[in-house]
Amino acid sequence: MAARTIAIYGKGGIGKSFTTTNLSATFALMNKRVLQLGCDPKHDSTTSLFGGIPLPTVTDVFAEKNALNQQVAISDIVFRRDIADFPQPIYGIELGGPQIGRGCGGRGIISGFDVLEKLGIFKWDIDIILMDFLGDVVCGGFATPLARSLSEEVILVTNNDRQSIFTANNICQANNYFRTIGGESRLLGLIINRDDGSGIAEKYAEAAGITVLMKVPYNAEARDKDDSFDFAVRLPEIRDKFQQLALDIVENRITPCEAGGLDFMRFIRLFGDVSDDAPLPATSEELFGFKKSSVPQEDICSSSLDNDHLKMSRCIEQLRAEEREVYLMIEQERSISEIAELTHREESAVRELLASARTQLKKLFFEN
Repeated sequence: MAARTIAIYGKGGIGKSFTTTNLSATFALMNKRVLQLGCDPKHDSTTSLFGGIPLPTVTDVFAEKNALNQQVAISDIVFRRDIADFPQPIYGIELGGPQIGRGCGGRGIISGFDVLEKLGIFKWDIDIILMDFLGDVVCGGFATPLARSLSEEVILVTNNDRQSIFTANNICQANNYFRTIGGESRLLGLIINRDDGSGIAEKYAEAAGITVLMKVPYNAEARDKDDSFDFAVRLPEIRDKFQQLALDIVENRITPCEAGGLDFMRFIRLFGDVSDDAPLPATSEELFGFKKSSVPQEDICSSSLDNDHLKMSRCIEQLRAEEREVYLMIEQERSISEIAELTHREESAVRELLASARTQLKKLFFEN
């Protein structure tokens, strides 16, 4: 039987991995075989799950194996943790990503899924795959489970602050878009983490038509458990909430939402009155320091163009004679073959002179 696949999305730092990890633990305590798939370049989703041990990432392992012309094996990237009081082990994978500033995290996600699919991830003897996804980006790589229907269901995680709710709304809109073009991922609903009782996320959920699946209040003991790489579901008040949600998922008690998300103006007005006035445009006069009555805009543009033309003419004068000759003939819209005939050169020589002239002009124009 194929694994149940659930993508959990949320803004970075709001407890998305905390939620995923404790849901994984709850399913394992229910005797389910669970795989937690970390889909964030920070590759920290499974840290608590594995007692603080960082897992080698698919991205890094693939790069190492590829350099040696070797294939990635399941044992290279899939890890298990046996916990004394758990009836089932928990499995973990971290897709990872490039080093900061050195590549595209979304591309890493796409490549990682390609590797996992080749290894048959959706045919493994697993009951539930929980995908922990960063949600506060618009890169298509992070929408992979929605775009390719790799996740049957989607759960949004948010706090009661506007930015995390905005992120949840973006993912809701993305999932709705993919559904309109054949996507099959269903939105189960919203989890409110660190609930402060303000009701802001609930107000959004009601307006957007999204079911609130669970509210987890802020709990210092739960935070301490997570910080010490343990499970917050060991605390009765946290365990009860996660057990109820896990049971509802397993027994298919949750009716998927048909929400498409709110457009920006409708979303922003949930938080207060917003004017319908258009934004006030800045002017070139104020940005360049001109007084409005001093120089007309067309004169500014004309002056700038005249200065550039004069500067380019001076740069052309500094070219070697043969480069200048070829460049000026090109400016007269003569073809390479014409220039070759008129200057008694091979066409290849004309092209070389022209390339050299353009390189020198670029250097002269922008460096002087």
